[in-house]
Amino acid sequence: MNIVLGLIFLAVGALITIKSEAMLSAFGRISVFEKYLGTEGGSRLGYKLVGVLLSFFGILLLTGLMGGFLRWILGPLLKVMGG
Repeated sequence: MNIVLGLIFLAVGALITIKSEAMLSAFGRISVFEKYLGTEGGSRLGYKLVGVLLSFFGILLLTGLMGGFLRWILGPLLKVMGG
């Protein structure tokens, strides 16, 4: 199941990254992206970042490294919360 889900995430992320102009035409500009990522290209860059993140998580799922990555990222936070 992880392989199929990873391939889906990877494909969707690649399509969003490649077709960021089509995403901009379909969904329009997003004010948060425009505010924090630039003036005239912020939304395009935001769509590309979302696509790259989806692809990254797809690769993690595909290779079975999602659990280790989440433990690495959330480890310090979980230690603090656990006492």
